Amino acid sequence: MPDPITANPSLYSVLFENERVRVLEYLDRPGDSTQTHSHPDSVMVTLSAFSRRLKAGGREVEVDLPAFHARWLDAQEHSGTNIGSSPTHAIFVELKEPRADGSGHDRLGPSQS
Repeated sequence: MPDPITANPSLYSVLFENERVRVLEYLDRPGDSTQTHSHPDSVMVTLSAFSRRLKAGGREVEVDLPAFHARWLDAQEHSGTNIGSSPTHAIFVELKEPRADGSGHDRLGPSQS
């Protein structure tokens, strides 16, 4: 599955990268959509409140997230659309080390933990 930077270069940018993590910034406007892409296990920090529709594997979920919250994201493949009235601004800290149990790619959207 394509990397978010490759699939959506106008929406994602790399802020920092080393051998253990990659930090991405995501910025969009209402109505903007992403091409399907994948993320490893990540921490997402919302810098604005936003509403999105995420699609993956025939499933669809709508999420409303407040500004200034950190959320765990299990590894996943998805596309998304800003369905709100405000821009989306978020930071993703992607982990490069795989999970010890090898699990992942089984959730769509942010986790509450």
